Amino acid sequence: MGHAGRLAGLLTILVAVVYPTRSAPYAHEADRDTVVLLHGLGRTRLSMNWLANRMQQQGYAVMNIAYPSTRRNVADLADHLNQELQAREIGRARQVHFVTHSFGGIVVRAYLKRHRPSNLGRVVMLAPPNQGSELAHRLRGNWVFRMFAGPSGQELGIDPSSTPIALGAVDFPLGVIAGGRSWNPLFSAMVPGHDDGVVSVERTRAAGMLDFVVVRRSHTFIMRSSKVARQVVHFFEHGEFSRPST
Repeated sequence: MGHAGRLAGLLTILVAVVYPTRSAPYAHEADRDTVVLLHGLGRTRLSMNWLANRMQQQGYAVMNIAYPSTRRNVADLADHLNQELQAREIGRARQVHFVTHSFGGIVVRAYLKRHRPSNLGRVVMLAPPNQGSELAHRLRGNWVFRMFAGPSGQELGIDPSSTPIALGAVDFPLGVIAGGRSWNPLFSAMVPGHDDGVVSVERTRAAGMLDFVVVRRSHTFIMRSSKVARQVVHFFEHGEFSRPST
């Protein structure tokens, strides 16, 4: 490469530094749907990476959001999520769908009550405590649970004043995928009925949801399932899950 070529290359680098282009999360929302992924209580965005990759393979733009699940209450987390999505210019997406795991579903319900985007598509919740959690209800006075779950964990009881129950019926297109397999006999002993090791199948339901399916997956790893990923995409495309249930 001659001096002219090297100079041109250097100028290209300098222009990129001084006038950076927008990063990938902003690049394609206008011409394709975006999927927002939200992890559960005490987890990180890494727990949703596998599912994020599957959504990308299906042609969706993906935003895998991290949020301080154990350091704020649900209302504050809903506002935090709104700030994150506004910073990513979520309004530029053709449609924005959500996939949540566990407690992330409660955060999204609160967010949609307060900050619903005009381009909202559909929502799929994986193992959400939509009617509260018996486990959280029983453990909320325990100092270990309080230390682990923070203020938001104290809102997940089964009494009428608990946040999931107080949020009421959903008024957006929602599909719920419940887990039907438990690897935690200790926790399952505290949860009545069929459960995934953390949340009972019955308490994942939400009034107003469009569809509901139970899969043989545990609470911890329900988001790392090819069958679950296919159900998520099917709901986004058709507003219902595929049958027979997986």
